[in-house]
Amino acid sequence: MPTFAHPWFALLLPLPMLVYWLLPPHETRRPAVRVPFLAELARLSGATPSEGASVGRRGLWRTLTLIVCWLLALLALMRPQWVLPPIHHDRPARDLLLLVDLSGSMETEDFTDASGRTVSRLAAVKRVLDDFLARRDGDRAGVVVFGNAPFALVPFTTDLTLARRLLAEMQVGMAGPRTVLGDAIGLGINLFDASKAPAKTMIALTDGNDTASRVPPSEAARIAKDRGIVIHTVAVGDPAAAGEEKLDETALRDVAAATGGGYYRALDRDELTGIYSRLDAVEARKVETVSFQPRLELYWLPLAALALFSMLAQAVRLVRWPRRRGAEAKAEAAP
Repeated sequence: MPTFAHPWFALLLPLPMLVYWLLPPHETRRPAVRVPFLAELARLSGATPSEGASVGRRGLWRTLTLIVCWLLALLALMRPQWVLPPIHHDRPARDLLLLVDLSGSMETEDFTDASGRTVSRLAAVKRVLDDFLARRDGDRAGVVVFGNAPFALVPFTTDLTLARRLLAEMQVGMAGPRTVLGDAIGLGINLFDASKAPAKTMIALTDGNDTASRVPPSEAARIAKDRGIVIHTVAVGDPAAAGEEKLDETALRDVAAATGGGYYRALDRDELTGIYSRLDAVEARKVETVSFQPRLELYWLPLAALALFSMLAQAVRLVRWPRRRGAEAKAEAAP
């Protein structure tokens, strides 16, 4: 569909006529005849010298040329455009961050896989998280692993295939043997600082007790709430364990409750799968659809026509001028 970016330039259409009517004609003063014996010629002819004027007249061809050039110049200034069909683009409306505990206790083999074999907690977690990310098409996802300290394994990305690949390469102890959930939440908050997504979700998975964080989990949760971040906590440890491997369920519940998230406990792979299925329903895929209607610029067409027409008009004038001068000379020489 054709349109104009600056249609108001059409108001300048009558400008040449206003200039023609309102401004005085252009004058050029010059002597018509210069002879040293003008007084003698006037006496012999009996004429009286006086000032005169010659009014130049523009022919029809030149007038039409100027009109066409003016119209083409205005058309170019109006910036004609051809509006193409709209393009719809879906962009993520949620940033999802997974916090995964890689402390030594995650190597405990008390989970079973789909075939019934006994596997470590981390192996079961990786399988479930892989399925979970596979269904998050449309979200940006990131992964933070933590042990003695938290590390950003996968910054926020829409390349979920890459995120799943790096998730599969996680190993127990690669971040240290201890558990620093509070610091991991703090790192996640920092990663969300650059996020412009309207929905921000953090899922923290741990099987141990936070004993080494510089920022307590409850304090980190309070800051997350102020930043609009929802934290869901998933416990995969043994509630009967003691020492550092003991689950601090109270702290995990408090973190989730403070941010409006949920607390879940998984004692086997089926429960873990069910938890992420519920999270998948609670944190439904959110997508913003952005529409963009491209426009094809066509201002160069009247500009090209103006250049070609003006050159053609000058060429025709140069061809006609010698012929007209020759015809005038023949008429003057005729008796």
